[in-house]
Amino acid sequence: MKKIISILGPGIITAALVFGPSKMTITSKMGADYSYSLLWIVIVALFFMGAYTAMCSRIGATQDKTLLTLIKEHFNKGIGVAIGIGIFLVATSFQAGNSIGVGIAIGEATGTPMTIWIVTFTVLGIALLFFPSFYKVMEKLMIGLVLVMLACFIATLFLTDVNFSHFFKGFVPSLPEGSIGLIIAFTASCFSLVGAFYQTYLIQERKKISQQNVDIKSSERGAFTGVAILGFMSASVLICAAAVLNPKGIHVSSAAEMGKALEPLFGSYASSLFFVGLFGASFSSLVGNATVGGALLGDALGFGSSLSSKKVKILISIFMVLGCIVAISFGRLPLELIVLAQSVTIFLVPFIGISIFVIANNKKIMGVHANNVFYKIVGALGLAVIFVLMFSNVYDMFLK
Repeated sequence: MKKIISILGPGIITAALVFGPSKMTITSKMGADYSYSLLWIVIVALFFMGAYTAMCSRIGATQDKTLLTLIKEHFNKGIGVAIGIGIFLVATSFQAGNSIGVGIAIGEATGTPMTIWIVTFTVLGIALLFFPSFYKVMEKLMIGLVLVMLACFIATLFLTDVNFSHFFKGFVPSLPEGSIGLIIAFTASCFSLVGAFYQTYLIQERKKISQQNVDIKSSERGAFTGVAILGFMSASVLICAAAVLNPKGIHVSSAAEMGKALEPLFGSYASSLFFVGLFGASFSSLVGNATVGGALLGDALGFGSSLSSKKVKILISIFMVLGCIVAISFGRLPLELIVLAQSVTIFLVPFIGISIFVIANNKKIMGVHANNVFYKIVGALGLAVIFVLMFSNVYDMFLK
């Protein structure tokens, strides 16, 4: 069991931090608005996410230096610092949404104010930081939350009446009218280069704790397993919305609305199950997102990225408190923060993708573990997808 956890742990943490309330909202809308017809994009986005996460796993398994350090040495110190600070800003911008997701999930299920739960779980998240081995605690927490989410979504799927002829047609690429925005949003959020980037840090943290080298092939398999779980959870929410909400013409604008929409159709049992899944997605992202932002800011500023470092723990704590304050003050993710996150992401993500790809290809750094032909081709195609997303976002935000 310890060996299995050591292999799957980093990949499952990445899946848990990527699958947050925003992902549930996007997949709910995809299913409610377009039935099963957008299932194909789940496969495409996760194919590229799997390849880049595996690349990063290999970098983490073979290198003692952090990825930001390698970028500073291979490219330029300023680029490494800019990427670290940029990831911190992007993660900060979305932290309030994770806090709100936790508050709504428990508040709606219990009929209590969400503010109480936002504060409670922010304090609990900070308390977890100061356990003797935070990484081990986070790994077990994330695995537990992912198992809870899987159980909830599988149980909800059993309650739905899936139209299998339409379900299988959903894997044939199509572009229903008006769906481009959701396709772009899902691909951008699911093909998360920030999540893949942090995979190197998780692998290196696991090496420090086990005090032994990580098997490279096993770490790659663990990365693909984590991404497969991410895909299953995304597809489950989409299928549930497609089977239950789409035939009745019910449209939703958030994951919380989907939970409420299930109640009159299936009763409080299904609704509660969905809210438990929303809580798992939100709390895992609350802790994971803060860890990414704090650790990478620490690395960018020269404090290191070790999760046992007091300075890094303080940065992660500040990160969680900021998310809590914004969530309570606004009650939602402010438009200004969304615009900031999108603006930073547009120009940051291509640099992250190019950095990962170049480092993974470099034989001087990676030796015999540099990218093979498969990863070179898929990595180049992944970069093309990232640039298409970038130009699409630039057009929507500045030129449209």
